[in-house]
Amino acid sequence: MKYLVDTANIEMIEKCTDLLPIAGVTSNPSIIKKEGKIDFFAHFKKIRQIIGKDRTLHMQILAECSDGILKEAHTILDKVDKNVFIKVPTTPEGLKAMRLLKKEGVGVTATAIYTKTQGLMAMEAGADYIAPYFNRMENLDIDAADTIATFSDMIAAYGYSTQILAASFKNIAQVNTAFRCGAQTATVGPDILLAAFAVPSIKKAVDDFAADWQKVFGDVSICDL
Repeated sequence: MKYLVDTANIEMIEKCTDLLPIAGVTSNPSIIKKEGKIDFFAHFKKIRQIIGKDRTLHMQILAECSDGILKEAHTILDKVDKNVFIKVPTTPEGLKAMRLLKKEGVGVTATAIYTKTQGLMAMEAGADYIAPYFNRMENLDIDAADTIATFSDMIAAYGYSTQILAASFKNIAQVNTAFRCGAQTATVGPDILLAAFAVPSIKKAVDDFAADWQKVFGDVSICDL
């Protein structure tokens, strides 16, 4: 079970990787839009510098035809680094590009998955990760939990190396459901991740511990005993 952070904000990536057990970073053009007109490749080189080589970095292409997808993928790999996972929408042209990229040994994340067929086809195409869009599926009255469970079952039954990288969440409950249904990884907005620790009862428990300690030991810390 791994958590990735779904943002391109440098400060937030630094904060999340410092505080939380984060396994990587994902991005897409909609996320990048929030950062404004950045120096694209320099920005992502900085992200790689922050997260290091042991965490995964996933970057999305824009082209829709397989030739264009390959060209953009090669540009990213040349100008950021060779370990980037290329995010490719799961369309017929995208599936063709996935197969070609995998022949080159390139890491592939299949995105924009709404249906079981898309995910299963991406597995067959050799995708390293498949990214079902949990909340967007639910908005379309598609059973996201059942879809992820099906992917998990097929991975177990046939020995696919593909991992389920669940995405598109509006709350932490959806993230937990995705994991319960078999997703090995999930990419989550930092606001959702950090909000999970903002429950007032957590702060009250910490304050109660401090108050009880002070009643016995006063202002002396554990290190001063």
